[in-house]
Formats: sequence, structure tokens, C-alpha cells
Amino acid sequence: MKIKLFKLPALWTSVALALLALSACSPSGPSQSGYMSGVGGPVHRQVSNGPHHPPPAIPDDISYWDGDGVQGPPLIKIVRDQQKAFFYKGGVLVGVSKISSGSEDHSTPPGRYKISQKSKDHKSSIYGVFKDKETGMTTNDNVDIRVDKPKPNEIYYAAPMPNFMRFSGGIGMHTGYLPGYAASHGCIRMPHHMSEKFFENVETGTPVIVE
Repeated sequence: MKIKLFKLPALWTSVALALLALSACSPSGPSQSGYMSGVGGPVHRQVSNGPHHPPPAIPDDISYWDGDGVQGPPLIKIVRDQQKAFFYKGGVLVGVSKISSGSEDHSTPPGRYKISQKSKDHKSSIYGVFKDKETGMTTNDNVDIRVDKPKPNEIYYAAPMPNFMRFSGGIGMHTGYLPGYAASHGCIRMPHHMSEKFFENVETGTPVIVE
């Protein structure tokens, strides 16, 4: 029996090649990404995690949002043991986000809080990275500007925290890198598309429970 081979039309072949070329695009230096582009090489821009942060280290099959059109007062519950954040409207669960909470040295404190500030394009006032001025490569990816000082050839970039939702002192929820475990300085890192949904649906005074 002969097996027939089918060829894709030339148009579809062109489309596939174009998509492949787009997927390979990446920022080439600090002028484009401003933060994470020099950590071990260029970081591909991912729509799902914004322009500053690489995609999660582990595929995210947890996060979802089903709250558009649902009415009721919002409430967020963060469960550190599960590394998840749950969004409720009127007591109905409408979304779940994978998170990375505070590390062992910078734990996220449990308790009952309220959103005290929303900042769309927030940047950390304390943490960030040092980059080489000429090459754009990261020389220190865990800078605390209170104690770390740049060398003459280095420049400081404050850590971007898009969709920042402050709820306890300097701690809040925001877009960030998810390595698959608790790794932040106390904040709740989220995938970008989930931080956008949370940000759009909370207001100052929204309850936040950390367990």
C-alpha cells in the first residue's frame, strides 16, 4: 500500500515560517527590556507574563479567570502551602492564580489585610539588578539597593512590579517570575494575565486573607 504525502499550500508554509520568526524575537539589551534581558542571555517576550519577566519555570495549568460579568464584593485568599491565590466575588470562586510567595528568609506574613494601594506600572524602591553599562549583561540579579552599591561599570535597574496591589507595608501582589516555589522578598508574584484580572477587579479596601 502506498502512503500519500500531502504538502501544505505555499500560503500556509509562508504563514508558518512567519510565526516561527516572530516566536524567536527577543530583546537585545537593557534599552528594550530594562530589567531581565541580560540574565543568562536574552529573555523572549511573552504576552502571558509581560515585557519584563520570563515565563514560569513550570507550565501553568492552574491559573484561570471566570469572573467577567459576575457581581458581588471581591475577596482574595492567598494559600501559601498551595502557592495559589483565590479570587471570590460575593462568595463565589471566580479565579485562581498560581503564585510565588515570600521565601524562607523573606516570608509573606499570614493575616487579614485590605488593599491599600493600586499602582499599574509600579517599580520596587528597594530591589532590582545591576547590569554592565556596555554589554547590558546582568552582574547581580538580587540587589538590595540599601546595602549593595554599583561598581563604576554597573547601572541599577529597579525591579518592575506591574499591576501592584499593596496590602501589607511594602508587600503586595504583582506580575513576577514564578520558579515553581516560594521565592520572593515577601510579595505575591503572579502570571501577568492573572495580575491584570486581579488588578482590574479589586479596589482600595478589598479584603486579602493570607493563610
